[in-house]
This record gives sequence, C-alpha cells and structure tokens, in this order.
Amino acid sequence: MTVKTLRTTFGMLERLAPATGAALAERLWSTVPQGPVRPTDPPGHRFEIPVNGHSVSAQSWGDGPAVYLMHGWGGWSGQLDVFVPPLVGAGFKVVALDAPSHGASAPGVLGRRRALQPEFSDALTAAVRAVGPAYAIVGHSAGSAATAVAVLDGLPAERLVLVAPVADPRTYTRQFAHLMGFRDRVHDGLVRRLEERSGRQMSHFDLVARAAGRTDLPPLLVVHDRKDKEVRYSDGQAISGAWPHAELRTTSGLGHRRILRDPATVAAVVDYLSKAQVTNTAVAEDVSSPAGGPVR
Repeated sequence: MTVKTLRTTFGMLERLAPATGAALAERLWSTVPQGPVRPTDPPGHRFEIPVNGHSVSAQSWGDGPAVYLMHGWGGWSGQLDVFVPPLVGAGFKVVALDAPSHGASAPGVLGRRRALQPEFSDALTAAVRAVGPAYAIVGHSAGSAATAVAVLDGLPAERLVLVAPVADPRTYTRQFAHLMGFRDRVHDGLVRRLEERSGRQMSHFDLVARAAGRTDLPPLLVVHDRKDKEVRYSDGQAISGAWPHAELRTTSGLGHRRILRDPATVAAVVDYLSKAQVTNTAVAEDVSSPAGGPVR
C-alpha cells in the first residue's frame, strides 16, 4: 500500500473503526524494514543465544574486557563492524549481536519481519548473561535507546556509548501518526497495544525522565549528528544533559548511518573506552598496592 492509500485508509478507520486502525498501525510500526545484509568484516566466532523462546545470532572477537555492539532498527551487527579491529587491538573482547527478526537472528515474539524495541534490551541482557560482564556497550539509534533502558533497568556496565539515541518513543509515535494520517483515537489505541505487548508503560522508555536525578549510572558518551534526519539531534542533547557524567560529541553532515563508519567517530569511541580502561586499571593497582605497583 502506498502512503497515500494508507492515509486514506487511516482517515476512514479513525472515524469508523479506531480499534482496527490501531491494530493496523501496530503492525506497520513493528514491521522491520528489509534491506541487504552484508557479512561482518572481519568474521568472528558465531554462536546462538536463547531469548524469550527464540534465538539470536551473535559473534565475538578477541579477549579482554567485553564491549558489546547493539545495532539499530532495521540494521544488523555488520553495521558496527568498523569498531571491531580497533577495539580488539586496544585489548577488548568484542561481542556483536543481531536483534530478533534482524540480520541472521530468528524471528522474535511477533513472528517473521516483526519486532519490538524491548526485544533489543532482552537480547542484549541475555548476551551479557551468556558471555560475561559488560565493560562497555556501544549502541546505535533504537539499539542505543534499548541499551540505555537495559542499563536503567539494572544491567551492569562500566561505560556506555550511544550513537544517535532516541530519547522518547512517544515523540516518534506522534510523528508516525502524522505521516500515516491518523489522529488521537488510532494513536492512543496504538500506544495501548504497544504497552500491552511490552508489559510496560511508554514512559518506561523515556530516557531523559528516567535518567534525571540518578547517581548510579555509568559514564556515557553520546555521539549525534546535527543533520540527522531520522533521530533528532535534540534527543542526543537532552539525554546527555540528563544523564550523570555524560559527554556529547557532535558531528555535522554525517547523518544517521554514515556516522557509524566515520573514522573520526570510530577513533573517538575507541579512545573514550580505552582511556577509561587504562584509568580503571591504574586505580585498581594503586588501591591494591601501597607502592602503586602490581600486587605480588
């Protein structure tokens, strides 16, 4: 169906059958866009992780403190593969996974080509449980929002990097409603259906409100492009402003996806994680030994 046809259909359903309109809106909202998926370069050690009765595909490289990579909506783990060689070279173990219904992973709870953001959080949490503690997590777009939600819900991590993060999905359900041509009756039904599916209120995914006033969250680097046309730059600003110990790195002209392959962005992320690891190691040695040297 074309957008014009959908707008006509939703206009009618808004007036006559808002519940049917909400069901159609939910189906469209949860449908994963399909595109070409290229192999991860370099290929890693592949394994499967059970999540909610299904399985997700994951890969790992190297040894050391674990850094997890979480792609965004409609993406796959290979979108972040440029981070793998420099992170491994810096002494990290890198773990990348495909969310349910994405990449090489099996369909999630809604079936083929459909997914919900909470499944990203569930997959990430299951990966950390299966592989080991997260030193850091690097997420992109909806995957970065899911990463933050998992951490706000109690997933331990020492550092976070969120690239083009979504601050509050309610902003985007309204944007979706405007694009599709439906109003409050269908929109409110869509939100209710999404809340019932996830078992959480939409406010649970409001990163700014949930981070404000917290003192127990790990340090955060937010990377966002001023000209991002998919996730507003103001989202990154708001998250970095509410999150304790947060930094905002701003780019211009890279957009929503090219930012992931920008050499300067990759170098900044690796540097942020590497410097923190060196600092943590130095502090641990200093606490363990009066002379500040290694414990024997």
